[in-house]
Amino acid sequence: MRAVVYTQSGNSSVLALVEREAADPGPGEVRVRIVRAGVNPTDWKFRSGGFGEMTFPEIVPGQDGAGVVDAVGSGVTDVAVGDRVWTMLAQHARPGGTAQELVVLPVDNVTTLPDTSSFDVGAALGVPAVTAHRALTTSEDGPDRLTPGALAGRTVLVAGGAGAVGNAAIQLARWAGASVISTVSSDEKATLAKAAGAQHTVNYREGDPVTAIRDLAPDGVDIVVEVAPAQNLRLDLQVIRPRATIAIYASEGGSEIALSVGQALSTNVRFQWVLLYTVGGSALRAAAEDITAALADGAFGVGEEHGLPVHHYPLEQTSEAHAAVEDGAVGKVLIDVCETARP
Repeated sequence: MRAVVYTQSGNSSVLALVEREAADPGPGEVRVRIVRAGVNPTDWKFRSGGFGEMTFPEIVPGQDGAGVVDAVGSGVTDVAVGDRVWTMLAQHARPGGTAQELVVLPVDNVTTLPDTSSFDVGAALGVPAVTAHRALTTSEDGPDRLTPGALAGRTVLVAGGAGAVGNAAIQLARWAGASVISTVSSDEKATLAKAAGAQHTVNYREGDPVTAIRDLAPDGVDIVVEVAPAQNLRLDLQVIRPRATIAIYASEGGSEIALSVGQALSTNVRFQWVLLYTVGGSALRAAAEDITAALADGAFGVGEEHGLPVHHYPLEQTSEAHAAVEDGAVGKVLIDVCETARP
């Protein structure tokens, strides 16, 4: 089988396309023939050494993907050969991710993909959608699961609604009945956030964004899905209602934050940090189930019409795909791994 690997940390040039023998699934594992693989910022950050030393001599990158179950190990009953599935955290604590034709994973890392959802959609879930789900389900006064109506009557502020996580947060929040405001940096990104379902957008580079958000949500917002706390925390604290949650999943624009203790105390705000690698199995499974339910309802999609343009690269151009994400490509970068889901 074909696989993309790297044996040392560095820029995208360390990635190489090689031939490898496919592994057989062990107990509790499945083998998936990957059709599409998603590329996330964590992929190039791991590859570049941003998360420390390599823990395996050879690594296949890629946490997210979608394809068809090719083989199952003993004890596996939740999925069967031929099932369409999407993956999450495929390369976490393992050497083999989704940038290869066949990947062996614990069965808990795969979820059935509804027949109505494309492999493009399946490969775009994983890190972005599970992160968004976690950000929306940790509020003191809010639900811990997402279903239609679970966020009815609540207002969600999504920072950076044109990004992959922001897009997923908008789509999931709207499916759950929330009112959604998204901050954006341009008219083009406002168009994308609205296509995802945001009822309102605010350009944070123009005018007074605090006043604009307060005009839209006079009582304050219930949940903030935050990508750039160093830049936005001052704004967030001015637009939330008491007992709101600011869910922080990235550190775009700076790795340190200045916090007004008085503002935070006065609102009883909850700061929720979100990193999928340590959220725990129950949170991951809850997210997988709820996201799949949203897919089945037709409430989650990718492409320009859903506010997330898709950029395809063949497997042999995985280095270019990584570079595109590292350079800030707007939308979702996908790798076309196999032409067909069948051997």
